[in-house]
Formats: sequence, structure tokens, C-alpha cells
Amino acid sequence: MSLTTIVSYDGTAGDKDALGLARVFADLGARTVLAYVSHHDGDRAAAETMLAAGAETIDHAETRIVVNPSTSDGLRRLAAAEGASLIIFGSAYRTPAGRVGFQQSAQQLLDGGPTAVAIAPAGYTPRPLRNIGLTAELNDHAAIDTAHAIASAHGATVTDKVHGVDLLIFGSRAQAGEGRVLLPARSEITIEEEAGAPVLVVASGVALDFRSPLYVA
Repeated sequence: MSLTTIVSYDGTAGDKDALGLARVFADLGARTVLAYVSHHDGDRAAAETMLAAGAETIDHAETRIVVNPSTSDGLRRLAAAEGASLIIFGSAYRTPAGRVGFQQSAQQLLDGGPTAVAIAPAGYTPRPLRNIGLTAELNDHAAIDTAHAIASAHGATVTDKVHGVDLLIFGSRAQAGEGRVLLPARSEITIEEEAGAPVLVVASGVALDFRSPLYVA
């Protein structure tokens, strides 16, 4: 079974960046679900039109509308229902181009959420993954295995560098508990101050499964 990703999408510029990052994972064989979280019952037709326009940019992408007063909770519940292992966000509004900024909903899921979280930098343009930066403890096999699975699929190298890479992968704190994301404070500072590539934070103990036709363990 291929990995399922959920893209938090409302048609804004930041969420269009998230679409670009979702295409990178779709190229690895991931199933893509675009999700719009409405905070109240409203004009579903408009939301469906917006989602359909975004879905056209990714082959076989699916769409979902979730009604929930909390975006992060709506995405969390949808991930459970869809069996998703990764939720993708764009950067926060007014994040400078080429930098990564945490949306509130992304920040909430980085603090104990049940899935890996990826964030696209502002103004992101998808590019081949040639160098993957990895920041994780030596015994963090989930983050390490994820990095090498992606590298194998793309013919990329894995490095401990932060700059000059095409994707940055971070592990979670061990005390997060199995299957939970908890970004270490030092990693959060690194992302806020130095990240210029998409960021992927892997849940504790759970490697992302890229065993698709492009990657065989």
C-alpha cells in the first residue's frame, strides 16, 4: 500500500506551495488527498471548485471537505480516517520567500500530532531531490530510514548539512511516544533561522513507507 499524504489546502499562495511539495511525494508513489477544513457549514460548491482546481495539478489527487472549528483537529481526524501518514502545509502568511514559517495549525500538529508533518518554503518551486539534509539522533531509525528511502528513490545523497539541500528531514523527540511528532526545540530554531528547503518532521518510531514501484526495501 502506498503512503497517503494530506495537503492542507485553501487556495492561498502558501497552500499552493504545499501542492508543489505534494507533487514531490506523489512522484514517489504517494496517494494525495487535498483537504479544506471549513470552520462552519458554508458554500460547499465554492470549496469543491477550489479543491478541484488544486487537484488538477497532481495526477489522481482526491479531495475532501472537513467541517471542524479547529483546522489541526480536522486534519488529524481526516488523517486517521484516510490512514494518512503525512500532512503537508505551506508556510505562514508573510513568510519571506525561500524561508519556512510555521502556520498555527502546523505548529499544533508538531506538538504531539499523530502523523509526520511537511512544510514547503514560501514561493517554493519543486526541484529534483539531489541532496537530503538529515538532523536526527543516532538511534532515531524512523528519521534515518525515511531519509534513505527517499534518497534511494531519487538517487540522492544524505548529508548532515542544513544549507544547499533540497529537503530537510528532522526526527522527533523520543519522549514523544511511538507514532507521535514532537519537534526538538533546537530543530525548531534551525528551521526558523536557517531552513531554505522543504522541511519534513518524522514521527517518533515510524518511518514513512516509500515502498512503491520506485523504491523496494
